[in-house]
Amino acid sequence: MAGGAAVAITAPIATAFIRFDATKPWVIPRPAAGQRQANPPYAGRMPGQRILVVEDDGTIGRALTTTLESEGYDVAWFELAGDGLRDAVANPPGVVLLDLGLPDREGVDVCRELRALAPTARIIVVTARADEVDAVVGLDAGADDYVTKPFRLGELLARVRAHLRRAETEVGSEVGEAGGITIDTAARRVFVGAEEIELRPKEFDLLTLLVREAGQAITRERIMEEVWDKHWFGSTKTLDMHVSALRRKLGDARGRITTLRHVGYRFDPCDDAS
Repeated sequence: MAGGAAVAITAPIATAFIRFDATKPWVIPRPAAGQRQANPPYAGRMPGQRILVVEDDGTIGRALTTTLESEGYDVAWFELAGDGLRDAVANPPGVVLLDLGLPDREGVDVCRELRALAPTARIIVVTARADEVDAVVGLDAGADDYVTKPFRLGELLARVRAHLRRAETEVGSEVGEAGGITIDTAARRVFVGAEEIELRPKEFDLLTLLVREAGQAITRERIMEEVWDKHWFGSTKTLDMHVSALRRKLGDARGRITTLRHVGYRFDPCDDAS
């Protein structure tokens, strides 16, 4: 690391920022490049509680691994994309924390491959790229959420928990239709007319809620509770990103997602369903 800087946790883990501070080293032996971080056994882990971290910055990777393991998660950390992809196939994760700036592969391409290899995993992009365009590209590539560095560990943990809880409660079977859009919740498939469109998990959940309540105003707070989690912590900007992605994918579908300033969103199906 440049200048010999090391990471310092400047507050209790629940509210800490990850930042660099050369005067307060937090030293943990670093494995060889691409090597998987050794994890001690933990009791009481549940299926689906496995976290895959793909992060080439050793300081951040170690901080994430230590923090997540302290919460009881089974963590696998890799610095190279290829190693992470192979592990995702061998040991399907519940959540993936993916850095976009990897040394061996373009992070956006890795995100697409992870979505194909681990379709049920929740992918959270963790990146230093604060540009909104990068966040949109990551979401379009299959990510479910994103955080930018520096970030609060408490917020990241809350998002991990929210995504895992949401995955456990996604059950039920019904078919809904509005404005020419048909949603099969059991098969998690969406059709615009006769054409099927591919949606990421959170896009599917968001569209399902909007179509189910077609014509009704839905507050941002309710959307965050139902689509993400009632204990959601942090910014709701990810909601706006997902709405933007949905609008692009629906294209000229017979309906539109209307923004209600200072309130939330409403799905307005067109009267003409022909």
